[in-house]
Amino acid sequence: MAPALKSILAEFLNLNRTLASDDMDKTLAVIGKYMPAEANYRIENYAPLSQVWTWKVPERYVVREAYLETEAGKRVVDFKDSPLHIISYSLPVDKVLTWDELAPHLRYNEKRPNAIPWEFKYYERDWGFCLTKNQFDKLPRDKKYHAVIRSEFLTDPESGFRIGVGLVEPDSRSNPAAGEFIVQSHTCHPAQANDNGSGVVCEIELARRLAENPLPAGSMSVRFWFGPETIGTVAYLAHHEDLISNLRGGLFLDSTGSVNSLALQRTRQDNHLLDRVARYVLQKRGEEFREGEFAQVAPNDERIINGPGVGVPAISLSRFPYPEYHTSDDNLDIIHEDLLLDAVDAAEEIIRIYASNYTPRRTFRGPVFLSGHGLWVDWRENWGLNRAIEKIMMKFEGQHTIFDIAEQVGLDYWMVRNYVEKFRAKGLVRALPLPPEADTD
Repeated sequence: MAPALKSILAEFLNLNRTLASDDMDKTLAVIGKYMPAEANYRIENYAPLSQVWTWKVPERYVVREAYLETEAGKRVVDFKDSPLHIISYSLPVDKVLTWDELAPHLRYNEKRPNAIPWEFKYYERDWGFCLTKNQFDKLPRDKKYHAVIRSEFLTDPESGFRIGVGLVEPDSRSNPAAGEFIVQSHTCHPAQANDNGSGVVCEIELARRLAENPLPAGSMSVRFWFGPETIGTVAYLAHHEDLISNLRGGLFLDSTGSVNSLALQRTRQDNHLLDRVARYVLQKRGEEFREGEFAQVAPNDERIINGPGVGVPAISLSRFPYPEYHTSDDNLDIIHEDLLLDAVDAAEEIIRIYASNYTPRRTFRGPVFLSGHGLWVDWRENWGLNRAIEKIMMKFEGQHTIFDIAEQVGLDYWMVRNYVEKFRAKGLVRALPLPPEADTD
C-alpha cells in the first residue's frame, strides 16, 4: 500500500531546499524513492554560472551556521531551529551592529505576528534574518547585536544546480507522433508545506497512477518535472530545446492541500482545447471551482512553458490563495490528505482526456454499413449514442478531435472515444495526433 502523501511531504518539508543546495539534493532523492520505476526518474546537473537563455545558473548555496544574538550572547534566532530564520542566499556576515544598523536586515510578517516569514534574495544579494513580529517587537533598541551567517556560494560544475525528471509512457509503447504532456511542481521553498510540497506529492501520486494504469496505446507520453521555480524550467529547456517542439501541453500543480476550492488557471491562449478539457472535467465533478486568466491565479512555471519562445499551452491547478502563504504557518497542519487526492483526481482526468485525444480521419466513402461491421448501437441500450451516430461519422473529416465531437454531440468523452476506437480497429478511421503548437523560432 502506497504511503500517505502527507507522510512523503514530511520527509522533505523542513530541509533547506533552496535553489541549489545539499538539501535540494536530498529532496530530489526523496522524490526518486517514491516515483514509479516505470518513470525512469533521473536527476540532471547543470554547471553554476553557465548561461541559460537570458539567465545564469545559480551557485550552490551552503550555510555552515547562522544566528543572531545579543552582544551578551543570548540567541535571538538560529538557523539550526528553522531554515526560515535566514533570507535564502544571504551573503556571509560576522558583525556587531547597533539596532539602527541591524533593523534593515530583519524581516517579519505584520499580518501573522506569531509566524516566521519566508524571504529570499537569490539575485539581489544581501543578507538578513527572519523572525516573528512578536520577537521583533520585544528586541531592545538600545543594545548591540552580533549577526553571524557563515555561507558559501560554490561553483563546482559537478556539484551544481539540479532538477529531477521522469517519463511515463502510454500502454504498449511510446508514440513519438503524439508528443508529450509535461507536469510540473517546484521544490525550492524550504519549510513550506502547501507551497509547494503539496504539488510535489500530488505529482508523485499522479505518476504512480499513470504507471499503474497507463494511458491508452497511442496517447501522449507524460513527463514529470521537479525543480526550482522559474530558473529550473529555464535551465532545463535551455538544455533540451529539442524537447520543446515535442510538447503538446502542460500542467502545473501548486498549493493543493489547503482548504479552498480548486482554481483553474487558463492557458495564455485562453480558450485552448486544454482549457476546454480542464473546464469539462471540473464541471463534470460537480464541485465548486474557480478559474482565472493565465498567470493571474498562482503564476508559476507555466509562464515559461507557455511563454515567449516556447508557447506550449499550459494550465495550472491550485487552491491558492491561503492565509499562511510564505510563513512558518504553512505547515502540515493546514494540509489535508483528502484535498491532495482530490486535486490528483482532477489532474489525472484532465491528462487522461487531453493526452488520449486525437483527430479521427475517415478512410471510407459513403455511409458505413454499421451492422456489417459490428458498429450499430442498439437504441434500447444506449439511446444517446444511437441518436448521435450520424453526427459522429460526419465529423470524421480530419477537422475535429474526439473531444470536439463529444462536445458537439453532448456525450461523455470516453463514450465517444470508445466508439470511435471501434471504427479505428476496423480500419475505417486513422488517428491524427494533436499538432505541435510550440514557438520554435
